[in-house]
Amino acid sequence: MWKPNQASSNTPSTPEPVRPAPATPATTFETGPMTVARPSTQGQPAVIAAEQATIGKSLMVKGEVSGSESLYIDGKVEGSISLPGNRVTVGRNGQVAANISAREIVVLGKVRGNCHASDRVDIRSEGSLTGDVIAARISIEDGAFFKGGIDIRKPGDVKAASGSASVTAGTEALSSEAS
Repeated sequence: MWKPNQASSNTPSTPEPVRPAPATPATTFETGPMTVARPSTQGQPAVIAAEQATIGKSLMVKGEVSGSESLYIDGKVEGSISLPGNRVTVGRNGQVAANISAREIVVLGKVRGNCHASDRVDIRSEGSLTGDVIAARISIEDGAFFKGGIDIRKPGDVKAASGSASVTAGTEALSSEAS
């Protein structure tokens, strides 16, 4: 007779692979006028090598975002994003009205602003980017929306450093067109 407290003999011999924990448990940090939620690392496997901050669906950030870790945006950001050497991912729900400067930029949502990537810019099929792109590589999937200019530069190109000034100067022109 089967008893609910006893282990079943029909259990599979191989354990189920460890799945990533949902992003809901978070540790909250106060950083000046803004509170940042960072996913909790308790109970997660050590497979995750790099940290990634997340701006959730219900968050809206106005101002300058900078740091030294990758960023996933599923909310709204207005201003500027500067994460050199890291990845910025704009999620499907993400709406960004900012200039983005990073090593790699992935667009799944909507971005209105110039993008300067030291490595690559990826615009996925459901993504939308309105603004100029400066990068070593660019990928635009079928179905993606892109309106702007593309400047392909080799990694380590001396002009790339001076090009960031033109990216910053373009924000006012873009903002005044939208008004």
